[in-house]
Order: sequence, then C-alpha cells, then structure tokens
Amino acid sequence: MPEMIPLGWFHTVLGVGAVVSGFYTLIKYRIISTEQRSGKLYALLTLVVAGTALGIYNQGGFGIAHILAVLTLAALACGVIMEKTHLFGALSKYFQALGYTSTLLFHMIPAITDFLRRLPIGDPFIDTLEDPLLRQFHLAFLMLFVVGLMAQFVWLRKRANS
Repeated sequence: MPEMIPLGWFHTVLGVGAVVSGFYTLIKYRIISTEQRSGKLYALLTLVVAGTALGIYNQGGFGIAHILAVLTLAALACGVIMEKTHLFGALSKYFQALGYTSTLLFHMIPAITDFLRRLPIGDPFIDTLEDPLLRQFHLAFLMLFVVGLMAQFVWLRKRANS
C-alpha cells in the first residue's frame, strides 16, 4: 500500500468527520437535511472529501475510488436539489433521503477498504481487493444502507400521514 500523502491525510480526517456527522444526523433527526447544523456540516464535509478524492492518484490512474467520488458528488447534488426545489413534489423527500444516504454508503466503501488494506501497520488485514473479508464488509454496508433507507421511507410516510 502506498504511503499517505498530505492530501490523503486531509481527505481521511475530513472523511471521518463526514461519516460521524452523517450518522449523528441520521440517528438524531432520522433524515439528513441541510436545515440542520449537523446535516449542513455533513454536506460540506462530503463535498470536500469527494472533491479531494478526485485529486488522489496513489493507486495509479482513475479508479474505483474516483468513480465513487463522482457518484458521491452526484448523489449529494441530487439530495440538495430535491431538498431545495421539491422538484418531484411529495416524492422529493424520498429522493432527498436516497441521495444523502447514498453518500454515506459511498463514504463507507473506500473507508473500510483503505482501513483494511493499511492496518495493522506492517500486517494489514487484507492484501487484495478480492479478499472475502472486504466483500463481507461491503455487503454488510449495502444491507445496512437498504435497511436504513427503508426505515427513512417508513418514517417519512408516517410523518406525511400525521
């Protein structure tokens, strides 16, 4: 695994802040919104983290991490557009939840991959991206994403009906 460059450290520290603020916002408010201070912080940190990911090329050329960064930026834009314009009326809140919650999934995939490939130092948990442990984490995050998104949809529906 290549050594971390200063941009990588900056990216990683802000990424941890983004993930913490994102999960905090979901737990406290059940949905991410820029109307909440923590949601605004999450969106800002996510924007910076995805942007800085596009400038890190220590694995060679444009790769899967860069694709996830582009997807993160697109999902973040979708969340903001749905939240601010209500483009699809009552359904906009559901698309907002999908957009913002997708960004959390897109944070977690490279975060766990990098963690498992770097730690413990000198004897990392995994040596290859095809390692079953990594695939199990990715699957677990995907399942958590689906369950969390469905819980948000149920909460939004109940809130709309009350």
